[in-house]
Amino acid sequence: MFAKVRADKGSLNLSMPGFTKRLKFLAHPLDRLVVSLIAVLWLVLGLLLVWGDRTQPQVRNFSWATESVGAEDTAFTLTFNRAMNWQSVAKQIQISPDLPGKTSWSGRRLAYTLTQPIAYGKSFQIKLDGATAASGGKAMPFSTQFKSRDLAFAYLGINGDEAGRIILYNLTQNQKKILTPANLLVQHFKAYPKGDRLLFTASERSAANPSELNAKLYKTTTGLAETAIGQTELILDNQDYQILKFDLSANGDRIVVQRSARQNASETGLWQIRGTDKPEQIQLANAGDFLIAPDSETLVAAQGKGLALVPLEKQSQATTDKPLDFLPQFGMVLNFAKDGSAATMVKFNTDYTRSLFLVSSQGNPRELLRTSGSILSTSFTAQRDVLYCLLTRLVTGKDYQEQPFIAKIDLKTGQPSELLTLPIQRNVTLSLAPDGSQLLFDQGTASGASAQPVQANIWALTLADAKPTPKVIAVGTEPQWLP
Repeated sequence: MFAKVRADKGSLNLSMPGFTKRLKFLAHPLDRLVVSLIAVLWLVLGLLLVWGDRTQPQVRNFSWATESVGAEDTAFTLTFNRAMNWQSVAKQIQISPDLPGKTSWSGRRLAYTLTQPIAYGKSFQIKLDGATAASGGKAMPFSTQFKSRDLAFAYLGINGDEAGRIILYNLTQNQKKILTPANLLVQHFKAYPKGDRLLFTASERSAANPSELNAKLYKTTTGLAETAIGQTELILDNQDYQILKFDLSANGDRIVVQRSARQNASETGLWQIRGTDKPEQIQLANAGDFLIAPDSETLVAAQGKGLALVPLEKQSQATTDKPLDFLPQFGMVLNFAKDGSAATMVKFNTDYTRSLFLVSSQGNPRELLRTSGSILSTSFTAQRDVLYCLLTRLVTGKDYQEQPFIAKIDLKTGQPSELLTLPIQRNVTLSLAPDGSQLLFDQGTASGASAQPVQANIWALTLADAKPTPKVIAVGTEPQWLP
Protein backbone atom coordinates (compact mmCIF):
# COMPACT_ATOMS: atom_id res chain seq x y z
CA MET A 1 0.00 0.00 0.00
CA PHE A 2 2.91 2.27 0.74
CA ALA A 3 4.22 1.65 -2.80
CA LYS A 4 0.87 2.36 -4.30
CA VAL A 5 0.48 5.58 -2.33
CA ARG A 6 3.98 6.72 -3.49
CA ALA A 7 3.09 5.89 -7.08
CA ASP A 8 -0.17 7.68 -6.84
CA LYS A 9 1.58 10.77 -5.62
CA GLY A 10 3.95 10.62 -8.61
CA SER A 11 7.11 10.33 -6.51
CA LEU A 12 8.22 7.06 -8.19
CA ASN A 13 6.40 6.77 -11.49
CA LEU A 14 8.32 4.04 -13.43
CA SER A 15 6.22 4.71 -16.44
CA MET A 16 7.52 8.28 -16.79
CA PRO A 17 9.20 8.56 -20.24
CA GLY A 18 12.23 10.73 -19.05
CA PHE A 19 13.28 8.24 -16.40
CA THR A 20 12.92 5.36 -18.84
CA LYS A 21 15.24 7.13 -21.33
CA ARG A 22 17.88 7.69 -18.64
CA LEU A 23 17.82 3.99 -17.77
CA LYS A 24 18.26 3.09 -21.44
CA PHE A 25 21.15 5.62 -21.78
CA LEU A 26 23.05 4.09 -18.85
CA ALA A 27 22.37 0.60 -20.18
CA HIS A 28 24.61 1.21 -23.25
CA PRO A 29 28.31 0.20 -22.61
CA LEU A 30 29.76 3.23 -24.42
CA ASP A 31 27.57 5.58 -22.44
CA ARG A 32 28.68 4.00 -19.18
CA LEU A 33 32.33 4.46 -20.29
CA VAL A 34 31.77 8.17 -20.93
CA VAL A 35 30.18 8.65 -17.55
CA SER A 36 33.04 6.77 -15.91
CA LEU A 37 35.67 8.96 -17.65
CA ILE A 38 33.88 12.10 -16.55
CA ALA A 39 33.85 10.82 -12.99
CA VAL A 40 37.58 10.02 -13.13
CA LEU A 41 38.37 13.52 -14.50
CA TRP A 42 36.39 15.12 -11.71
CA LEU A 43 38.26 12.98 -9.21
CA VAL A 44 41.66 14.01 -10.65
CA LEU A 45 40.63 17.65 -10.64
CA GLY A 46 39.56 17.34 -7.05
CA LEU A 47 42.89 15.77 -6.09
CA LEU A 48 44.81 18.57 -7.86
CA LEU A 49 42.78 21.15 -6.00
CA VAL A 50 43.53 19.41 -2.71
CA TRP A 51 47.17 18.39 -3.24
CA GLY A 52 48.33 20.91 -5.87
CA ASP A 53 50.42 20.48 -9.06
CA ARG A 54 52.94 17.69 -8.45
CA THR A 55 54.82 18.07 -11.76
CA GLN A 56 58.55 18.61 -11.24
CA PRO A 57 59.65 22.26 -10.93
CA GLN A 58 61.43 23.47 -14.06
CA VAL A 59 62.40 26.48 -16.17
CA ARG A 60 59.75 27.21 -18.78
CA ASN A 61 61.29 30.26 -20.50
CA PHE A 62 64.65 32.03 -20.84
CA SER A 63 64.26 35.58 -22.19
CA TRP A 64 67.59 35.68 -24.08
CA ALA A 65 67.06 32.34 -25.81
CA THR A 66 66.76 33.86 -29.31
CA GLU A 67 68.56 37.17 -28.74
CA SER A 68 71.91 38.50 -29.91
CA VAL A 69 72.69 40.34 -26.70
CA GLY A 70 74.11 43.86 -26.77
CA ALA A 71 74.98 46.67 -24.38
CA GLU A 72 71.35 47.82 -24.20
CA ASP A 73 70.32 44.41 -22.80
CA THR A 74 70.78 44.81 -19.07
CA ALA A 75 68.79 41.88 -17.64
CA PHE A 76 67.47 38.41 -18.47
CA THR A 77 64.63 36.46 -16.86
CA LEU A 78 64.02 32.80 -16.05
CA THR A 79 60.34 31.86 -15.82
CA PHE A 80 59.43 28.70 -13.85
CA ASN A 81 56.31 26.54 -13.84
CA ARG A 82 55.76 27.25 -10.14
CA ALA A 83 56.89 29.52 -7.31
CA MET A 84 60.44 28.72 -6.28
CA ASN A 85 62.69 28.93 -3.26
CA TRP A 86 64.41 31.95 -4.75
CA GLN A 87 67.39 31.87 -2.36
CA SER A 88 68.19 28.38 -3.64
CA VAL A 89 67.88 29.55 -7.26
CA ALA A 90 70.16 32.53 -6.68
CA LYS A 91 72.68 30.28 -4.93
CA GLN A 92 72.71 27.54 -7.58
CA ILE A 93 72.67 29.59 -10.80
CA GLN A 94 76.02 29.50 -12.63
CA ILE A 95 77.07 31.64 -15.60
CA SER A 96 80.26 30.93 -17.55
CA PRO A 97 82.25 32.99 -18.35
CA ASP A 98 81.50 35.19 -15.37
CA LEU A 99 78.76 37.78 -15.89
CA PRO A 100 78.50 40.02 -12.78
CA GLY A 101 74.95 40.80 -11.75
CA LYS A 102 72.29 40.63 -9.05
CA THR A 103 69.06 38.64 -8.74
CA SER A 104 65.49 39.67 -7.95
CA TRP A 105 62.18 37.85 -8.34
CA SER A 106 58.44 38.26 -8.62
CA GLY A 107 55.83 35.51 -8.85
CA ARG A 108 57.35 32.67 -10.88
CA ARG A 109 59.96 34.84 -12.58
CA LEU A 110 63.57 35.49 -11.61
CA ALA A 111 65.43 38.49 -13.08
CA TYR A 112 69.22 38.68 -13.33
CA THR A 113 70.35 42.29 -13.77
CA LEU A 114 73.87 42.94 -15.04
CA THR A 115 76.03 45.30 -13.03
CA GLN A 116 78.37 46.00 -15.97
CA PRO A 117 78.03 45.77 -19.77
CA ILE A 118 78.18 42.33 -21.30
CA ALA A 119 81.48 41.55 -23.02
CA TYR A 120 81.09 41.42 -26.80
CA GLY A 121 82.14 38.50 -28.97
CA LYS A 122 81.49 35.87 -26.27
CA SER A 123 79.43 32.71 -25.84
CA PHE A 124 77.90 32.18 -22.39
CA GLN A 125 76.42 29.13 -20.65
CA ILE A 126 73.83 29.19 -17.87
CA LYS A 127 73.41 26.19 -15.56
CA LEU A 128 70.93 25.66 -12.74
CA ASP A 129 71.08 22.44 -10.73
CA GLY A 130 69.89 21.88 -7.16
CA ALA A 131 67.26 24.63 -6.87
CA THR A 132 64.02 23.81 -5.05
CA ALA A 133 60.40 24.92 -5.29
CA ALA A 134 58.73 26.99 -2.57
CA SER A 135 56.49 24.01 -1.70
CA GLY A 136 59.41 21.56 -1.80
CA GLY A 137 60.72 19.34 -4.53
CA LYS A 138 63.94 19.60 -6.49
CA ALA A 139 63.84 21.43 -9.82
CA MET A 140 64.89 19.77 -13.05
CA PRO A 141 68.46 20.68 -14.06
CA PHE A 142 68.53 23.50 -16.60
CA SER A 143 71.26 24.42 -19.06
CA THR A 144 71.30 26.81 -22.01
CA GLN A 145 73.64 29.00 -24.05
CA PHE A 146 73.48 32.48 -25.53
CA LYS A 147 75.84 34.83 -27.37
CA SER A 148 76.68 38.49 -27.23
CA ARG A 149 77.07 40.51 -30.42
CA ASP A 150 80.30 40.36 -32.35
CA LEU A 151 82.80 43.09 -31.49
CA ALA A 152 82.97 45.14 -34.68
CA PHE A 153 83.60 48.65 -35.92
CA ALA A 154 83.20 50.57 -39.17
CA TYR A 155 85.52 53.14 -40.73
CA LEU A 156 86.28 54.96 -43.97
CA GLY A 157 88.90 53.36 -46.18
CA ILE A 158 91.61 55.46 -47.79
CA ASN A 159 93.59 53.11 -50.05
CA GLY A 160 92.85 51.42 -53.38
CA ASP A 161 89.34 49.99 -53.79
CA GLU A 162 88.54 50.88 -50.18
CA ALA A 163 89.07 54.64 -50.63
CA GLY A 164 85.99 56.63 -49.65
CA ARG A 165 83.97 53.52 -48.82
CA ILE A 166 82.68 52.23 -45.47
CA ILE A 167 84.57 49.18 -44.25
CA LEU A 168 83.23 46.80 -41.60
CA TYR A 169 85.88 45.14 -39.45
CA ASN A 170 84.49 42.26 -37.40
CA LEU A 171 87.13 41.59 -34.75
CA THR A 172 85.31 38.54 -33.38
CA GLN A 173 85.31 36.84 -36.79
CA ASN A 174 88.55 38.54 -37.92
CA GLN A 175 86.79 39.59 -41.14
CA LYS A 176 86.86 42.81 -43.13
CA LYS A 177 84.14 43.70 -45.66
CA ILE A 178 83.32 46.70 -47.86
CA LEU A 179 79.74 47.90 -47.28
CA THR A 180 79.17 50.74 -49.76
CA PRO A 181 79.26 50.67 -53.58
CA ALA A 182 82.30 51.86 -55.54
CA ASN A 183 80.42 54.75 -57.17
CA LEU A 184 79.83 56.54 -53.83
CA LEU A 185 82.34 58.67 -51.96
CA VAL A 186 81.28 58.57 -48.31
CA GLN A 187 81.71 61.58 -46.01
CA HIS A 188 80.16 60.65 -42.66
CA PHE A 189 78.13 57.80 -41.15
CA LYS A 190 76.25 56.77 -38.00
CA ALA A 191 75.15 53.31 -36.81
CA TYR A 192 71.57 52.21 -36.14
CA PRO A 193 70.89 50.92 -32.60
CA LYS A 194 71.52 47.22 -33.30
CA GLY A 195 74.45 47.75 -35.66
CA ASP A 196 72.54 46.10 -38.51
CA ARG A 197 72.47 49.27 -40.64
CA LEU A 198 74.46 52.46 -41.19
CA LEU A 199 73.17 55.90 -42.13
CA PHE A 200 75.61 57.91 -44.23
CA THR A 201 76.14 60.86 -46.55
CA ALA A 202 77.95 60.34 -49.85
CA SER A 203 78.40 61.96 -53.24
CA GLU A 204 78.80 60.40 -56.68
CA ARG A 205 82.45 59.91 -57.62
CA SER A 206 81.60 60.80 -61.21
CA ALA A 207 80.20 64.21 -60.21
CA ALA A 208 82.10 67.32 -61.25
CA ASN A 209 82.47 68.24 -57.57
CA PRO A 210 82.13 65.10 -55.40
CA SER A 211 82.22 67.02 -52.09
CA GLU A 212 80.02 67.25 -49.02
CA LEU A 213 78.04 70.03 -50.71
CA ASN A 214 76.75 67.48 -53.24
CA ALA A 215 76.11 64.66 -50.79
CA LYS A 216 72.93 62.61 -50.54
CA LEU A 217 71.70 60.62 -47.55
CA TYR A 218 71.76 56.81 -47.74
CA LYS A 219 71.55 53.75 -45.53
CA THR A 220 73.21 50.37 -45.96
CA THR A 221 73.12 47.00 -44.20
CA THR A 222 76.11 45.59 -42.32
CA GLY A 223 75.40 41.87 -42.35
CA LEU A 224 75.18 41.84 -38.55
CA ALA A 225 71.99 40.83 -36.72
CA GLU A 226 71.17 38.44 -39.59
CA THR A 227 70.88 41.16 -42.24
CA ALA A 228 72.31 41.05 -45.75
CA ILE A 229 75.56 42.85 -46.50
CA GLY A 230 75.83 46.13 -48.38
CA GLN A 231 72.21 46.64 -49.44
CA THR A 232 72.28 50.41 -50.04
CA GLU A 233 69.16 52.61 -50.25
CA LEU A 234 68.72 56.33 -50.94
CA ILE A 235 66.97 58.18 -48.09
CA LEU A 236 67.19 61.85 -49.14
CA ASP A 237 68.41 63.49 -52.35
CA ASN A 238 70.13 66.86 -52.80
CA GLN A 239 68.14 68.27 -55.69
CA ASP A 240 66.79 71.36 -53.92
CA TYR A 241 68.86 71.41 -50.73
CA GLN A 242 72.44 70.79 -49.70
CA ILE A 243 72.75 68.36 -46.78
CA LEU A 244 75.00 69.90 -44.12
CA LYS A 245 74.67 67.58 -41.13
CA PHE A 246 72.49 64.76 -39.80
CA ASP A 247 71.77 62.83 -36.61
CA LEU A 248 69.99 59.54 -35.92
CA SER A 249 67.73 58.94 -32.93
CA ALA A 250 68.61 56.34 -30.31
CA ASN A 251 65.70 54.10 -31.38
CA GLY A 252 66.58 54.43 -35.07
CA ASP A 253 63.11 55.73 -36.01
CA ARG A 254 63.93 59.40 -36.59
CA ILE A 255 66.53 61.32 -38.61
CA VAL A 256 67.19 65.04 -38.22
CA VAL A 257 68.94 66.78 -41.12
CA GLN A 258 70.32 70.28 -41.45
CA ARG A 259 69.90 71.56 -45.02
CA SER A 260 70.54 74.71 -47.01
CA ALA A 261 68.42 75.74 -50.02
CA ARG A 262 70.39 75.72 -53.26
CA GLN A 263 68.60 78.80 -54.59
CA ASN A 264 69.00 80.74 -51.34
CA ALA A 265 71.92 79.87 -49.07
CA SER A 266 70.42 81.95 -46.24
CA GLU A 267 67.49 79.54 -46.13
CA THR A 268 69.07 76.99 -43.81
CA GLY A 269 67.10 74.91 -41.33
CA LEU A 270 66.37 71.56 -39.73
CA TRP A 271 64.09 68.81 -41.03
CA GLN A 272 63.11 65.48 -39.55
CA ILE A 273 62.38 62.22 -41.36
CA ARG A 274 60.29 59.46 -39.78
CA GLY A 275 60.17 56.11 -41.52
CA THR A 276 59.29 56.62 -45.17
CA ASP A 277 57.60 59.99 -44.58
CA LYS A 278 58.70 63.09 -46.45
CA PRO A 279 61.02 65.52 -44.62
CA GLU A 280 59.14 67.72 -42.17
CA GLN A 281 60.60 71.11 -41.27
CA ILE A 282 61.38 71.81 -37.62
CA GLN A 283 60.31 75.25 -36.53
CA LEU A 284 63.51 76.54 -34.96
CA ALA A 285 65.14 79.70 -36.31
CA ASN A 286 68.92 80.10 -36.57
CA ALA A 287 69.68 76.58 -35.36
CA GLY A 288 73.32 75.56 -35.17
CA ASP A 289 74.93 72.33 -34.03
CA PHE A 290 72.44 69.74 -32.70
CA LEU A 291 71.88 66.26 -31.26
CA ILE A 292 68.78 64.13 -30.67
CA ALA A 293 68.35 63.28 -26.98
CA PRO A 294 68.22 59.60 -25.84
CA ASP A 295 64.41 59.73 -25.56
CA SER A 296 64.35 60.06 -29.39
CA GLU A 297 61.70 62.76 -29.04
CA THR A 298 63.71 65.84 -28.05
CA LEU A 299 66.22 67.85 -30.06
CA VAL A 300 68.97 69.85 -28.37
CA ALA A 301 70.25 72.55 -30.72
CA ALA A 302 72.43 75.62 -30.48
CA GLN A 303 70.36 78.75 -30.95
CA GLY A 304 71.80 82.21 -30.50
CA LYS A 305 73.71 82.27 -27.22
CA GLY A 306 72.40 79.06 -25.75
CA LEU A 307 70.90 75.62 -26.28
CA ALA A 308 67.23 75.08 -27.12
CA LEU A 309 65.37 71.87 -26.21
CA VAL A 310 62.76 71.27 -28.91
CA PRO A 311 59.96 68.63 -28.88
CA LEU A 312 60.03 66.63 -32.12
CA GLU A 313 56.70 64.83 -31.76
CA LYS A 314 54.63 68.01 -32.08
CA GLN A 315 56.50 69.53 -35.01
CA SER A 316 54.61 70.41 -38.20
CA GLN A 317 54.62 73.16 -40.80
CA ALA A 318 52.10 75.13 -38.76
CA THR A 319 53.68 74.58 -35.36
CA THR A 320 54.76 77.66 -33.40
CA ASP A 321 55.52 75.90 -30.12
CA LYS A 322 58.31 77.40 -28.08
CA PRO A 323 61.26 75.24 -26.96
CA LEU A 324 60.72 73.00 -23.95
CA ASP A 325 63.61 74.77 -22.28
CA PHE A 326 66.53 77.06 -23.05
CA LEU A 327 70.00 76.82 -21.52
CA PRO A 328 71.64 80.21 -22.09
CA GLN A 329 74.96 79.37 -20.43
CA PHE A 330 75.96 76.63 -22.91
CA GLY A 331 76.94 76.86 -26.56
CA MET A 332 77.27 73.20 -27.56
CA VAL A 333 76.01 69.75 -26.55
CA LEU A 334 78.57 66.97 -27.05
CA ASN A 335 76.98 63.75 -25.88
CA PHE A 336 74.43 62.05 -23.62
CA ALA A 337 74.52 59.16 -21.20
CA LYS A 338 72.59 56.25 -22.75
CA ASP A 339 69.80 56.47 -20.18
CA GLY A 340 69.43 60.23 -20.63
CA SER A 341 70.39 60.95 -17.02
CA ALA A 342 73.18 63.36 -17.97
CA ALA A 343 74.78 65.22 -20.86
CA THR A 344 78.10 66.89 -21.56
CA MET A 345 77.95 70.52 -22.70
CA VAL A 346 80.47 73.20 -23.53
CA LYS A 347 80.46 76.75 -22.23
CA PHE A 348 82.40 79.41 -24.15
CA ASN A 349 83.88 81.72 -21.53
CA THR A 350 84.53 85.42 -21.92
CA ASP A 351 88.28 84.90 -21.39
CA TYR A 352 88.38 82.76 -24.58
CA THR A 353 88.63 79.51 -22.65
CA ARG A 354 86.14 76.66 -22.85
CA SER A 355 84.56 74.75 -19.96
CA LEU A 356 83.27 71.19 -20.06
CA PHE A 357 80.14 70.72 -17.94
CA LEU A 358 78.26 67.65 -16.79
CA VAL A 359 74.55 68.53 -16.80
CA SER A 360 72.02 66.22 -15.14
CA SER A 361 68.53 65.61 -16.54
CA GLN A 362 67.25 67.90 -13.78
CA GLY A 363 69.42 70.69 -15.19
CA ASN A 364 72.09 70.70 -12.47
CA PRO A 365 75.46 71.70 -14.02
CA ARG A 366 78.91 70.70 -12.75
CA GLU A 367 82.10 72.04 -14.30
CA LEU A 368 84.56 69.24 -15.04
CA LEU A 369 87.44 71.14 -16.63
CA ARG A 370 88.47 74.41 -18.28
CA THR A 371 90.88 74.61 -21.20
CA SER A 372 92.39 77.13 -23.60
CA GLY A 373 92.26 74.44 -26.29
CA SER A 374 89.24 72.65 -27.76
CA ILE A 375 86.80 70.09 -26.39
CA LEU A 376 86.14 67.80 -29.34
CA SER A 377 84.15 64.82 -28.05
CA THR A 378 83.14 62.87 -24.94
CA SER A 379 81.92 59.32 -24.24
CA PHE A 380 80.16 58.00 -21.12
CA THR A 381 80.80 54.48 -19.84
CA ALA A 382 77.67 52.35 -19.39
CA GLN A 383 77.88 52.76 -15.59
CA ARG A 384 78.17 56.57 -16.06
CA ASP A 385 81.14 56.65 -13.68
CA VAL A 386 83.86 57.57 -16.19
CA LEU A 387 83.98 60.04 -19.07
CA TYR A 388 86.51 59.66 -21.89
CA CYS A 389 87.35 62.91 -23.64
CA LEU A 390 89.14 64.02 -26.79
CA LEU A 391 90.70 67.41 -26.03
CA THR A 392 93.38 69.70 -27.43
CA ARG A 393 95.94 72.00 -25.86
CA LEU A 394 97.58 75.05 -27.41
CA VAL A 395 101.16 74.56 -28.56
CA THR A 396 103.43 77.53 -27.93
CA GLY A 397 105.12 78.94 -31.02
CA LYS A 398 104.66 81.32 -33.90
CA ASP A 399 101.91 79.32 -35.56
CA TYR A 400 98.60 78.61 -33.87
CA GLN A 401 98.49 74.86 -33.33
CA GLU A 402 96.46 72.53 -31.15
CA GLN A 403 97.72 69.15 -30.00
CA PRO A 404 95.03 66.52 -29.38
CA PHE A 405 95.11 64.18 -26.39
CA ILE A 406 92.82 61.61 -24.78
CA ALA A 407 91.76 62.17 -21.17
CA LYS A 408 89.76 60.22 -18.61
CA ILE A 409 87.56 61.89 -15.98
CA ASP A 410 86.36 60.05 -12.87
CA LEU A 411 82.81 61.42 -12.53
CA LYS A 412 82.59 60.45 -8.87
CA THR A 413 85.61 62.50 -7.84
CA GLY A 414 85.79 64.85 -10.82
CA GLN A 415 89.48 64.00 -11.18
CA PRO A 416 90.85 64.13 -14.78
CA SER A 417 93.88 62.18 -15.99
CA GLU A 418 95.63 62.12 -19.35
CA LEU A 419 95.82 58.76 -21.14
CA LEU A 420 97.59 59.52 -24.40
CA THR A 421 98.99 62.45 -26.39
CA LEU A 422 98.42 62.33 -30.16
CA PRO A 423 100.38 63.95 -32.99
CA ILE A 424 99.29 67.38 -34.14
CA GLN A 425 96.55 66.91 -36.74
CA ARG A 426 93.34 68.59 -37.78
CA ASN A 427 90.76 65.82 -37.58
CA VAL A 428 90.60 63.08 -34.95
CA THR A 429 87.82 60.64 -34.05
CA LEU A 430 87.46 58.90 -30.67
CA SER A 431 85.05 55.99 -30.13
CA LEU A 432 84.38 53.92 -26.98
CA ALA A 433 83.44 50.25 -27.44
CA PRO A 434 79.87 49.41 -26.32
CA ASP A 435 81.20 47.03 -23.67
CA GLY A 436 83.72 49.64 -22.47
CA SER A 437 86.70 47.46 -23.30
CA GLN A 438 88.56 49.60 -25.84
CA LEU A 439 88.97 53.04 -27.36
CA LEU A 440 89.41 53.56 -31.08
CA PHE A 441 91.01 56.64 -32.61
CA ASP A 442 92.52 57.62 -35.93
CA GLN A 443 95.98 59.11 -36.12
CA GLY A 444 98.01 60.40 -39.02
CA THR A 445 101.66 59.50 -39.44
CA ALA A 446 103.69 62.66 -40.04
CA SER A 447 106.37 62.93 -42.72
CA GLY A 448 109.40 65.19 -42.28
CA ALA A 449 109.13 68.61 -40.68
CA SER A 450 105.78 69.47 -42.25
CA ALA A 451 103.82 67.48 -39.65
CA GLN A 452 101.21 66.79 -42.32
CA PRO A 453 99.73 63.28 -42.11
CA VAL A 454 100.51 61.13 -45.14
CA GLN A 455 99.00 57.92 -43.76
CA ALA A 456 95.97 57.56 -41.48
CA ASN A 457 95.99 54.60 -39.12
CA ILE A 458 93.30 53.37 -36.74
CA TRP A 459 94.53 52.54 -33.28
CA ALA A 460 92.98 50.53 -30.45
CA LEU A 461 93.62 51.22 -26.77
CA THR A 462 92.66 48.38 -24.40
CA LEU A 463 91.39 50.04 -21.23
CA ALA A 464 91.75 47.03 -18.91
CA ASP A 465 95.54 47.18 -19.20
CA ALA A 466 97.39 48.74 -16.28
CA LYS A 467 99.36 50.90 -18.72
CA PRO A 468 97.31 51.01 -21.95
CA THR A 469 99.46 50.94 -25.07
CA PRO A 470 97.80 51.63 -28.43
CA LYS A 471 98.28 49.34 -31.41
CA VAL A 472 97.43 49.79 -35.10
CA ILE A 473 94.55 47.57 -36.24
CA ALA A 474 93.49 49.15 -39.58
CA VAL A 475 94.27 51.83 -42.14
CA GLY A 476 91.54 54.47 -42.49
CA THR A 477 89.66 57.29 -40.78
CA GLU A 478 86.55 57.97 -38.65
CA PRO A 479 86.43 54.63 -36.77
CA GLN A 480 83.18 53.96 -34.95
CA TRP A 481 82.31 50.95 -32.81
CA LEU A 482 78.99 49.36 -33.71
CA PRO A 483 76.42 49.14 -30.88
